[in-house]
Amino acid sequence: MVLNPVHAVLAVPFLSAILLTLVPSPWVAARLNIGASGLSLIAGIALVFDRPTTGPLILIDDFNIYLVALTVFVGFTTSLFSAGYVRFEVETGHLRVMYLRFYHSMYQAFMFTMVLALVANNLGVLWVAVEGATLTTVLMVSLYRTPQAIEAAWKYFILCGVGIALALFGTILMYLAAQPVLGGGMPAMTWSVLFSQVHRVNPAILNLAFVFLLIGYGTKVGLVPLHAWLPDAHAEGPTPISAVLSGLLLNVAIYAVLRFKMLLAANGAAIAPGPMMVAMGLASLVLAASILYRRSDVKRFFAYSSIEHMGIITFAFGIGGPVANFAGLLHMTMHSLTKSAIFIAVGLASQIKGSQHIDKIQGMTTSHPVLGWGLVIGVLAIAGLPPSGVFLSEFLIVTSTYARAPLLVIPLVLGLLIGFGALILRAQQMGFGTLTANRPNARAGAGRSAIPLYAHLALVMIAGIWLPGPLVAWFQAVAKMLG
Repeated sequence: MVLNPVHAVLAVPFLSAILLTLVPSPWVAARLNIGASGLSLIAGIALVFDRPTTGPLILIDDFNIYLVALTVFVGFTTSLFSAGYVRFEVETGHLRVMYLRFYHSMYQAFMFTMVLALVANNLGVLWVAVEGATLTTVLMVSLYRTPQAIEAAWKYFILCGVGIALALFGTILMYLAAQPVLGGGMPAMTWSVLFSQVHRVNPAILNLAFVFLLIGYGTKVGLVPLHAWLPDAHAEGPTPISAVLSGLLLNVAIYAVLRFKMLLAANGAAIAPGPMMVAMGLASLVLAASILYRRSDVKRFFAYSSIEHMGIITFAFGIGGPVANFAGLLHMTMHSLTKSAIFIAVGLASQIKGSQHIDKIQGMTTSHPVLGWGLVIGVLAIAGLPPSGVFLSEFLIVTSTYARAPLLVIPLVLGLLIGFGALILRAQQMGFGTLTANRPNARAGAGRSAIPLYAHLALVMIAGIWLPGPLVAWFQAVAKMLG
């Protein structure tokens, strides 16, 4: 039997996670991790061109197929950066070599759970996959085994555990709402079946379920006031995990919210989920943007930037409509590529300077031009300067908001401007500030790790000038699905 792409994109990381626990050499494991991520990328690309039919457990449509491709791409490029990063951490005594085999195994397990969440055609499987992604990242956040890392991991586990429990309750309520219409068992838990019959479901239970689901999965998105775990997890965990947390896992969580939003939109008697999403999105944007000025740890700084941008994305989908939904999808993609690139640059800069404190990471364009300019370009891109793709998506969000709800443009633009100021300030400081000393055993330069950094930035800059026709048609189709 020929393995179809969706089976391959699931089987490769799952089997690799098991295999990597048995590999004695951590350096061989690092290469196998890259190889497995590369195979997942090939399977993800094949899935775009060879889409399987929907089954009782697997759902492939325009929405999740592009997210699967994005996930395996960023997973592969981050694995390239990860190999050199963790080796340097071991050589400098920050990380014990005995933990590396576990780290690489959990990396592939994390990729498996994210892809499984994206392609699941079952509400329960989606919940289990998101919970699995939480557990694997909790273990990786604690990898350094310092008191701060252990505390961050526990905080992540407890807060996201509460959130995922609320999401479970919302999932149970969704099943109870569907059961009178679809009967007991699998059909009432299956997305494709439920979506076609949700107009017959009791809207009161559907409304209550969505509130729990938005709060529950919103915890994983990092929306205010459920965001407290995210800065600590980024600051204390390995930087490659920060890259995939910000670049990928937050997308998976917002994907889950949007799937349930689609169910409410298909039931004419249900509440409109948009106002709740707009409120949480604006709160996240304004609060995170304001806090950026007070963050001195570089990874914590960009963690709050991720909260800001997930607020923008949630706000866009809350506004709804073809243009706002298109912009939200584009912003998800641009944020994933840009933020993972920034964390690659930040990880290398922190190793060179021997500190995560922004005051210690200055003058990078002078001391390490390849890395320094990559970091500056990344920060300017995430700030929304043209010609980046982030500028295009934010411009579309602002204009669509003005067309549909003009008064909301005021807090939206205010939040964007506050965040813009903080990001430009830090870009100037890290790129062009007073040159600071390197650690004695610092890297000579970015080396091979600059390849994924500039690959991501090139895609972001190209997207700000030109989007391929098939990609535009893809986003338009998904925007229509989202209502």
